Amino acid sequence: MMKFYITTPLYYVNGNPHIGHSYTNIACDALARYRRFRGDEVLFTTGTDEHGQKIKEAADAKGMEPSKFVDNVVPRFKALWKKLNISYDDFIRTTEKRHGEVVKKLLEMFYKNGDLYEGEYSGWYCTPCESFWTGTQLVDGNCPDCKRPVEHIKEKNFFFRISKYQKWLIDYIDSHEDFILPKIRRNEVLSFLKMPLNDLCISRPRNRLSWGIDIPFSKDHVTYVWFDALINYITVCGYGYDPAKFKKFWPADVHMIGKDILRMHAINWPIMLHAAGLEPPRRIFAHGWWKMGGAKMSKSKGNIIDPVEMVDRFGVDAYRFFLLREVPFGVDGSFSEEALISRINSDLANDLGNLLHRTLSMIDKYFSGKVPKRRSLKYVDEVTRNLVDKAKGLGPEITSAMDRINFSQAIAAIWVLVNTANKFIEQKAPWRLSKENKTQELQDMMYDLYEVLRIVSVSLWPFLPMTSEEMTRQLGLGETKKRSPKDLSWGLAKSGTKINKGKPLFPRIES
Repeated sequence: MMKFYITTPLYYVNGNPHIGHSYTNIACDALARYRRFRGDEVLFTTGTDEHGQKIKEAADAKGMEPSKFVDNVVPRFKALWKKLNISYDDFIRTTEKRHGEVVKKLLEMFYKNGDLYEGEYSGWYCTPCESFWTGTQLVDGNCPDCKRPVEHIKEKNFFFRISKYQKWLIDYIDSHEDFILPKIRRNEVLSFLKMPLNDLCISRPRNRLSWGIDIPFSKDHVTYVWFDALINYITVCGYGYDPAKFKKFWPADVHMIGKDILRMHAINWPIMLHAAGLEPPRRIFAHGWWKMGGAKMSKSKGNIIDPVEMVDRFGVDAYRFFLLREVPFGVDGSFSEEALISRINSDLANDLGNLLHRTLSMIDKYFSGKVPKRRSLKYVDEVTRNLVDKAKGLGPEITSAMDRINFSQAIAAIWVLVNTANKFIEQKAPWRLSKENKTQELQDMMYDLYEVLRIVSVSLWPFLPMTSEEMTRQLGLGETKKRSPKDLSWGLAKSGTKINKGKPLFPRIES
């Protein structure tokens, strides 16, 4: 058994969760489930980022205290993760006592080590990004990240000597090819590091912002939200209070993030860890955005997709399937209801659903609903050998894809087997075998189709857990047991098993 620690970013609670939040968590859930399937001891964490100026402003707009405001929003995230079947192990809030204590511990350490210093800042501040910028970094006078207006601020703050560790970080990235993925994001970070880093402002004056974790050595300041939030990744795995857990799970195996927060995770965070004497995470994977009509989704444009609405209309596994299958993980995708419905009708209804329903109907018709016994595999023709070989090779193909965090390729491998089985039915023509009284050949064929469906049901579990369980039920395999790669071996189906044919898995959606 190996350990596997995967994290989502902490989601900012100044609004409701949207498709971007759900995309990250569904991806992490699929990877976490797959690693559990392999037998690894998994720690899968998610949570909420609850400090900072945007939260204070959102609370003020509602006439609420920030603590009450965040308490009202956090349940919406937890409810969505439950609806999406997200199997996280720990949910951390940055307002929790365990987190505040770890943040203060690191601040004290950095201050004593000389990595923090007090200085006066004069520059441009972006409230939406909660980031400081120099005049040369602005783009047309606006924030270089979100392109919105900035304000000029002059104040005393504490700064982290991030520039001190710039060369170390460049050398580390150069010597660890898979540290930042996809490769285009790695190149983006290295390109950014060609310019000198400005030291990181890690505090806010209390007279401007009181909503944050106290700076232990200054009553006049609170901690900058991005400095605070990144530390969650070591808080949640036991740093400072559970040394055995921390030793087991750190470093994180995957930090899964959106590409818009790459610099914080790939520059600030590794340097913070290095300064604290801790290893960086093994991998930072920055996935793309979902767009509509080529434009990024945003509240201001009114084109945000509500995952709750999508699940209520189309089903949780259909929504999960579309996000994981539609585009290679790491690139931007284009979301539309037409594309989602097309995936449901073609892949889920026509291919998978039809294969299950046809096969179980034939077992019902020809063998009274019981799985027939198969002769030895020496009794196979070329068509059958092709089906069996694809079924036997599915496990290694999924492993190869998932090791590279390529969900679409893993699912595509499953669908190659599904489509081969559908073609197998047309090639072997079971209705003709029955008419010609070729009973033994028909028995072999029905066993083979049943065995393919059993293997498909197992392989789908990380991606479509509810569909996997429903297939298991219809196949008559009893309650869902703990799955493992051994279950992908050919020939485990038991003759005499009574099937429980049910409704089609995914009814077609008519326009």
